[in-house]
Amino acid sequence: MINARLKLNIELFKKIYLIRMVEKKIIENYEDNEMKTPMHMSMGEEAIVSGVCQALDTNDLLFGTYRSHGLYLARTEETDKFFGEMYGKVTGVVKGKGGSMHFSEPDKGLLATSAIVASTIPVATGAAFSLKVRRKRNVCVVFFGDGAIDEGSFWESLNMACLFKLPILFVCEDNGFAVHTPGYLRHGYQSISDIVSKFNCVVLNENSTDAEVIYKLAKKAKDIVKKRVMPVFLYTRYYRYLEHVGIHEDFDAGYRDREEFENWVKKDPLGLLLKKLRSLGLLQQQIDEIRRQIDLKIGLSLEKAKTSQFPKSDELLKDVFYSEREYPGIQTGDESRI
Repeated sequence: MINARLKLNIELFKKIYLIRMVEKKIIENYEDNEMKTPMHMSMGEEAIVSGVCQALDTNDLLFGTYRSHGLYLARTEETDKFFGEMYGKVTGVVKGKGGSMHFSEPDKGLLATSAIVASTIPVATGAAFSLKVRRKRNVCVVFFGDGAIDEGSFWESLNMACLFKLPILFVCEDNGFAVHTPGYLRHGYQSISDIVSKFNCVVLNENSTDAEVIYKLAKKAKDIVKKRVMPVFLYTRYYRYLEHVGIHEDFDAGYRDREEFENWVKKDPLGLLLKKLRSLGLLQQQIDEIRRQIDLKIGLSLEKAKTSQFPKSDELLKDVFYSEREYPGIQTGDESRI
């Protein structure tokens, strides 16, 4: 009989393994030039999105960033629409119009991810305000990198959330760089957490890459948000394994070195979970079966995406807001005028 802790870690393993293997398939297929979208890969951060998502309820709301693969997969565990979007096909999340940086799944509470740094933070704050006004018991969660801290919209949103005591969980995923620039070259202060703690919110810190640790902290954060009806700022750290945008390593770019990377890989979130599952009594054949099922699922989704249809030209302006003043009289099939 599987105990509760083992069951939890199996679920976390499924999420992290799914994210890792999906991105490995992206790397294997990307240079075929059929995926017409830039890639902001999630390798290294999987424990954060998986741990937090595992701690949430089905009716909680989520917003994310352009580094959206991990969040989407952790929340939905869905791959057909994921790969459909990667290949720009009509079977994609937004019918092939959004690409890698604009994943959403409203039915699962994932309302938006965005290519613009910090842009979903004020939107999430508004969603949290709506929850409070409507006396809802669910919470809003917004993920962002440490680079978003440099945007005024973050501080304005944090201020409003604290002022109005909104049910929102701010999850800062600090990988040490805003693209290529480290924090010490951007911040006129020593600690993000210390600065945020001056506001009327609760600040929780975690440097672990263990998804179970993140899960427990996220549960604590959510309990605080719900019971005290106030914002929580969850500060986490991870190391981005690949280049800022793309499928390759970039340790020859001069802004970071391989030794730092190798130190982080010693506590790789997937490796940590594998060791833990074995220590908790899960047999290797059981682990292999979980992997086999996920690998099969990914392979089928990839082939389905490759053989699916592209959107027809009359889809161009559907589900898209545009100005009649700027583009008067546009008709189906007249997209060349845009």
